[in-house]
Amino acid sequence: MNAARPGGSVPGRQYINRNREAGHWRLYEDYFSDDPTYGPTFFHRRFVNGLFLFVRHFCSSSWVRLILITFFRFRMARSLFLRILQAVEQHDNYFVQKRDRNGRLGLSPLQKITASFRMLTYGLAADAIDDYIRIGESTAIESLKRFVKAIIEVFGDEYLRSPNNNDTARLLAIGEQNGFPGMLGSIDCMHWKWKNCPAAWQGQFTGHVHEPTIILEAVASHDLWIWHAFFGLPGSHNDINVLHRSHLFAKLAEGHAPKVNYTINSHNYTMGYYLADGIYPQWATFVKPIPSPQGNKRKYFTKVQAAMRKEVERAFGVLQARFAIVRGPARFWDQDTLGQIMTACIIMHNMIVEDERDAEGDHHFDEMGEVVTVSHRPTAELQAFLQTHQAITNRETHSQLRDDLVEHLWEKYGGV
Repeated sequence: MNAARPGGSVPGRQYINRNREAGHWRLYEDYFSDDPTYGPTFFHRRFVNGLFLFVRHFCSSSWVRLILITFFRFRMARSLFLRILQAVEQHDNYFVQKRDRNGRLGLSPLQKITASFRMLTYGLAADAIDDYIRIGESTAIESLKRFVKAIIEVFGDEYLRSPNNNDTARLLAIGEQNGFPGMLGSIDCMHWKWKNCPAAWQGQFTGHVHEPTIILEAVASHDLWIWHAFFGLPGSHNDINVLHRSHLFAKLAEGHAPKVNYTINSHNYTMGYYLADGIYPQWATFVKPIPSPQGNKRKYFTKVQAAMRKEVERAFGVLQARFAIVRGPARFWDQDTLGQIMTACIIMHNMIVEDERDAEGDHHFDEMGEVVTVSHRPTAELQAFLQTHQAITNRETHSQLRDDLVEHLWEKYGGV
């Protein structure tokens, strides 16, 4: 069944002459002209401006606010915005400006995409941007849905990819530099409150948060790039349930993941690992903290592991700061739309990470380790698949790896 198309004017409905053309030119002159009213600094503050809302609401200390604003740039440059605008306009004809039956120009792509951005970054209701952008509520919602879908289709393959050969080499080099050879990032889960969860579903979507939520599982690296995102399971699940349903280790089990080889404390390992908290299982692909550590070596390891594991939590915080829509309660009714919104926000988060890194000329994370190669063999036979899966979930390897890292960290940093 095809979705109903907009029917245009309806007899008896109030018509509002919003003067769309004036709204477009005001927006253009304010931010996008050669000599805009509000320059690059204001653009940075007002496009992907969630940082300032986050700081204002959650940081009472003035010096903490200053540190956050000084050291974290959670905003979007105009060049990146224009790149996204051009790509989305070329991808979806909906964003191309057209004329109606009377020859009047409709909404410009600048208006539709700016409206979508403001709903994503400020968490605004659809009708809260009408007075400035001159766009109706239903059109703003339609623009948002089409915008996030276009972002996924245009940029998803590049900015939500699994680590390729060069990515894996760089991640391994970063892990080695921070005292964790073989580390590929940190893993954790985040809950997004679902305000408009249907009443019939609230039981299965309500967990320890005591309100309906949807879970995002993510892996992030030291520069806050999100390499893995699995979204959509009800909030009644815990991190282990989510892990067993996600695709994080699918390629590794099938034999298509990059080969990772490293040595710690004279022991050789062939699989990378992720830093995780205590709830995760004792698998060879996880390094967890030591509960109630005894002795200086184990205490030091637990302290460093906890500090490094915060990278994924920092990534969640930055994602929510950039896009207030995923910090506040979700107001859409269907899960598909919420999934596309979350995925699009993660993609644009990664785009900003890349853009800010390039703009600052930061080559710290461009140092490459030994380039690894991806296997292109056919899918493994059942026996090989089971053997690989058994290696992933091996408890003995998990314990040995953690003990080796305890010795490695103490030998390298503990005495300093």
